[in-house]
Amino acid sequence: MTSQDNQNEITTTAQDSLDSQTATLDPTAIHQNTSGQTASEQIDLAHIDIAALTDTANLPQPSLQPIQQATYKANTTDFIVNELLPLDFTGEGEHLWLHIEKSGMNTAYLAKLLSEWADIPLRDVGYSGLKDRHALTTQWFSLRIPKKQLPPTEFAPVDIGENETVTILAQHWHNKKLNRGTHRANQFVITLRDIQFASASDGNNVSPEQLLPAKEVVEQHLTRIGRNGVPNYFGPQRFGRQGNNVREALSLFARPPREPRPQPKKSKRKRAPREQNTMELSAARSLIFNEILAARVRNGSWNTGLAGEVFNLDGSGSIFTSETLDDTLHARIDSGDIHPTAVLWGTGNDKVTGGAADLETEVVQHSPLLMQLATGLEQRDIKAQRRALRLPLEALSWEWSDDQTLVLNFTLTTGSFATSVLASLVQQLES
Repeated sequence: MTSQDNQNEITTTAQDSLDSQTATLDPTAIHQNTSGQTASEQIDLAHIDIAALTDTANLPQPSLQPIQQATYKANTTDFIVNELLPLDFTGEGEHLWLHIEKSGMNTAYLAKLLSEWADIPLRDVGYSGLKDRHALTTQWFSLRIPKKQLPPTEFAPVDIGENETVTILAQHWHNKKLNRGTHRANQFVITLRDIQFASASDGNNVSPEQLLPAKEVVEQHLTRIGRNGVPNYFGPQRFGRQGNNVREALSLFARPPREPRPQPKKSKRKRAPREQNTMELSAARSLIFNEILAARVRNGSWNTGLAGEVFNLDGSGSIFTSETLDDTLHARIDSGDIHPTAVLWGTGNDKVTGGAADLETEVVQHSPLLMQLATGLEQRDIKAQRRALRLPLEALSWEWSDDQTLVLNFTLTTGSFATSVLASLVQQLES
């Protein structure tokens, strides 16, 4: 099976589901709002398989994954995440920074336990990013302790489950709070078990003659993605169980946006928005992005660029546009210095032009579901952003624990998903 054959096969379910929506709403220009219609009038949700559309296993890959099936997260230590936050601490100030190892517990709940221990408001507990509950993770927290008056007892929470653990690894005083998105990257150590190889005639019973070539195929694939990166899809956790976050987004968009309250002219305070709904808005943008990236994986432009492209400078938030692709840009793309991008949908998506802009518009207009999500985002004045289509892997290494157990070690920048790396390697991932 060729790479293109694989792309066509593994995207049939999700693409057919998107295509089937075209009968429920006549596609028109995205910016021509149908404000008089509700979501239920525009889209018959009963005929849309949201779960299939948000199942990232259905998304196309540039080449056939060499592992047919594998299990991950069989044990807590099979999925290890270490937050990388290089920082020089001042040794002074009223913010106590704690480096904590945890398992079986989500970040928000641990922040609550820390606030109770220190007897401070939850808003005075800072952390950079959310870490998986079903994993062994290390990350930093900051606690604003007025006058450095520490609690009389050490942090040893008792209101935790049998399988939940918390250990303080280090602590430092600092003059600033830890804010969201501060850490540079995350290091992952992931163990894949019960591997069945795609290259073997029977993945369950690999003969000694087949085993060595099958493992070599996996290692060649790992070498390739370590050099070229993988599609930077949003992972399944962004969409919630069975895609419920997208359903919630549709329900949100069925209601008229709340009008902002008038602000006194003399007031310099920025009033917090009344309607947050961060989870739903993120899910809507992520689904649109994944479908645009999927289209670019299918046409082969996800890591080569198109005319009118907006490029991202590797390792930074900097972007720039180019109406044409010359040899210099191609060389920078090939070296990993820059990456093509796609839109995180919203208003003001005016940087992209040419073929790149046409493709983004076509993908959204082709699907009434995506059109409604896009319109809902625009109605709430969400500003467009750009996200790299390609996800580079730093320091990728691997080791075979036995013939059916593979341990991967790699680092990803913040905002990216380890599941996207695994999806590029494994056709059917079980947890």
